[in-house]
Amino acid sequence: MTPTTDRTWWAFAGVGLISFLGCIDLTIVNTAAPQIQADLGASVTDLQLIVNIFIVALPMFMVTMGRLADTYGRRRVLYTGTVVFGLASLGAGLAPTTGWLIAFRFVQGAAGAILYTSTGAIVQNAFPAARRGRAIGALYGVNGFGLAIGPLLGGVIVSALGWQWVFWLNVPLIALALGLCSFSVRESRNEDAGPGLDWPGLVLISLGIPAVVLAFTLGDTWGWTSPRTLGLLAFAACALIAFQAVERRAADPIISFGLFRHRAFLGAIVSDFALACFYATVLFLLPLYLSDVRGYDGYATGALLLPCTAVMAALSPFVGRLTDRYGPRRLLAAGFTAFTAAALLLSAVTPGSGMPHLVLALVAMGLGWALVLGPATVSALSAVPERQAGLAVGSSWTFHNLGGAIGLAAGVNLYRVSSDHALAGELIDHQIAPGPWTKDVVADTHQAATLLREHTSLTSDQAQAVFARTFTDGMQAAMTLLTATSLAALVVLGLLALSARRATAPACEPVLDEEAAH
Repeated sequence: MTPTTDRTWWAFAGVGLISFLGCIDLTIVNTAAPQIQADLGASVTDLQLIVNIFIVALPMFMVTMGRLADTYGRRRVLYTGTVVFGLASLGAGLAPTTGWLIAFRFVQGAAGAILYTSTGAIVQNAFPAARRGRAIGALYGVNGFGLAIGPLLGGVIVSALGWQWVFWLNVPLIALALGLCSFSVRESRNEDAGPGLDWPGLVLISLGIPAVVLAFTLGDTWGWTSPRTLGLLAFAACALIAFQAVERRAADPIISFGLFRHRAFLGAIVSDFALACFYATVLFLLPLYLSDVRGYDGYATGALLLPCTAVMAALSPFVGRLTDRYGPRRLLAAGFTAFTAAALLLSAVTPGSGMPHLVLALVAMGLGWALVLGPATVSALSAVPERQAGLAVGSSWTFHNLGGAIGLAAGVNLYRVSSDHALAGELIDHQIAPGPWTKDVVADTHQAATLLREHTSLTSDQAQAVFARTFTDGMQAAMTLLTATSLAALVVLGLLALSARRATAPACEPVLDEEAAH
């Protein structure tokens, strides 16, 4: 191994560990949610914000940080973001209330935007084109390991030390990662960047995107026709319309709308959006199902999520090689086929579903995750020259995190509506009059059975059974939405492939993925 190659792999180890941190915080917090709910008295809406505010901040800063990295140096921006991420993690563990925890999670997400964009661009820059797909596949294999160990590690840490340590764990890992990067990561940037950033565009997109996400997240709580919800949506529409107008006149725009003419880029953003819709919703509702409906502790809940994340981690490097050989499009289609199968299985989950049913659904989900995550990034990068790698990754991950935030908001809202309806039916069957307290049964899954016992004549077993049926009805509705989302992604990818075939000449030649031409 030459010194240059040796440094490349040390750089990969350092940035891979940093990227790992952003991924582990997605799954480790979900498995800690039941304990956070118990310790801080958090409602389902509070938990949704604790999870979702991280995803709100990501698209708010994703394009901005990608552009800053391209302009001022990816290594410099990565180091800054990693330090801020560590300080926010320390603060989250010290948070005394849900409000403080939500605030620190927002700062984590803002810094996480740097972790996601800069690490992918640095790896893309460090490896030659012929090995780029394999390197990115390996990077997402590391990310997959973070996702895989997150649920199990979260369960172990919460059970042994408390939920605070799921955040404090980041601090020593950050110190190790920065040590590895200090001697191995070379600086890279877009040498053709203009003299300054498009600050009006940055401000508009950084305000418009989170306004959309917050409106979807809090719309059910505030009321969809409330002044706050409508005001946020109106503000978002104005900001994004102004952003498009500014970008069309900007000498060096943040987002080149010409990217959307590339089928490879369109396929990437559709895939990223639908992928995040899927895992954000499943990893929010399923730990609550396992903990509050099935009664599993933190250890068991983490272990039961491993079939999904371990499959994703194990397959990602192999998928990277397949991407180099066949291109992303076929793998993306296979991935959403697997997601559709997983969603159908999850939509049939009941309070008494057997473990083989759950394991099969989670394995299918892990397979789909592996087949979509890395190929979508390669597809986005193929639409731009190397000097704009940060822009491409930032743009695609903006749609990725929009999908996670909007998908989770839509899934949880559908869960609430369906659970409310199911609970009303259960109460009618038991000849119990509903009251204002019924909303709390749906909102606070940890205390739901207790609330039912306090406000009705139901026994403990009856109350738990009513809550279990209520919760699973809501979860089934959310999983049905994910089935429709995955099928829609398959349709769009199929239409893009058909368009590519029609554009290929002569017709008798094999159809190559458009991204291979870039």
